[in-house]
Amino acid sequence: MTTTAHTAAPGSQDVDAARLEAVERYHVLLEPPRADLLALVGIAAQVARVPLATINLITDTEQHQIAVTGFEAAICTRSDSMCAGVLHEPEPVIVSDASLDPRFATNPFVTGELGDVRFYATHHLRTPSGVTIGTLCVFDTVPRSLDDEQEAALRELAARVVDVLELELRSRDLERSVLALEQAHAELERSNAQLTAFAGQVAHDLRNPLSAISMSLDLLDEGLTEDPRVDPQVSGELSFILRRAASGAGRMRVLIDDLLSYARLGGDLRRGPVDLGAVVAEVRTDLATALHGARVEVGPLPTVHGDRSQLRAVLQNLLANSAKFTAPGQPARIEVHAETGERTVRLEVVDHGLGIPEQDRARVFEPLARAHEEIAGTGIGLATVHRIVEAHRGAIGITGTPGGGTTVWVELPR
Repeated sequence: MTTTAHTAAPGSQDVDAARLEAVERYHVLLEPPRADLLALVGIAAQVARVPLATINLITDTEQHQIAVTGFEAAICTRSDSMCAGVLHEPEPVIVSDASLDPRFATNPFVTGELGDVRFYATHHLRTPSGVTIGTLCVFDTVPRSLDDEQEAALRELAARVVDVLELELRSRDLERSVLALEQAHAELERSNAQLTAFAGQVAHDLRNPLSAISMSLDLLDEGLTEDPRVDPQVSGELSFILRRAASGAGRMRVLIDDLLSYARLGGDLRRGPVDLGAVVAEVRTDLATALHGARVEVGPLPTVHGDRSQLRAVLQNLLANSAKFTAPGQPARIEVHAETGERTVRLEVVDHGLGIPEQDRARVFEPLARAHEEIAGTGIGLATVHRIVEAHRGAIGITGTPGGGTTVWVELPR
């Protein structure tokens, strides 16, 4: 299918300004080629059965090839760009032989000055707000054509390119929100009431766009799988990209949920007798998978006065950390014991794992602070523990275990 010839409409200043603003927001012009975009442009070449393909973003003065296959990416002037001349077209532009098309016959990418393009097919990249930022372009040095299935698949791929750019943009927005929360936590510590209100609102605000992104990714994956027009191999490769994006959204959702839990815990307490021995037994059952292969020794534990569910969260976090932060290939060794004084109970959870450097032992109780970045986590667990202990008018601290490891101690009123 080939579109009829049109005279390229000059871009208005308003349109160019909107395009430039949208392109700059995606932060891809000055970055190395992204693996997900390279994968998409490679699939586009396979779908069209051509050796050459590119994702172009077009500014007010230049065309940037941000991901290519079959040749080296480059930047050219907008006046030399074939795609810039057809950005105003409402439909994809597909030309069997560009040397015979009056729109392209004198273009340097056709005449041999910059290239020898013959077959040329370009599909517009339009943002959710309707701004055309560039094209997904496939081409060859010999004339050829596309069938309807190939054209439909390329149209879908162009939409997926925009989805990937949007996902990265939304992820950066979420990261900036989390960073803002991290920078603001000192102010939030002024009062538990202020912290609960702020963190709860932030988590709510972050969940809504993240849920929309996750749902869109799931729908895209489902629709791609069920679409008989898409080649199974192409469908599988696209599904892999979508699942990887969904996995990233899932990790961000875990962080948001942890933040919300942090905001809710440590407030109103339902005080009563709490058998710490029974609580530890429940926690060990819940953490059976995490504690598999670990050696856990639990001494006699007293009954204290406090909120059972919140103290359970304390012990679950501490035991889970002891099981997680171990040397590679080494089973966890954990001891839980307590000493009862006149007015307080001192509970200790001792491990023989990686340990926490002395300079980090106070910092790890702050929201989003982590001592071992190489191990998965959100940096919320110990902040939650600290807040619960403070709500019980207790104290908490960290010392080193003799021979290596971490000892977390908690003092609670009897």
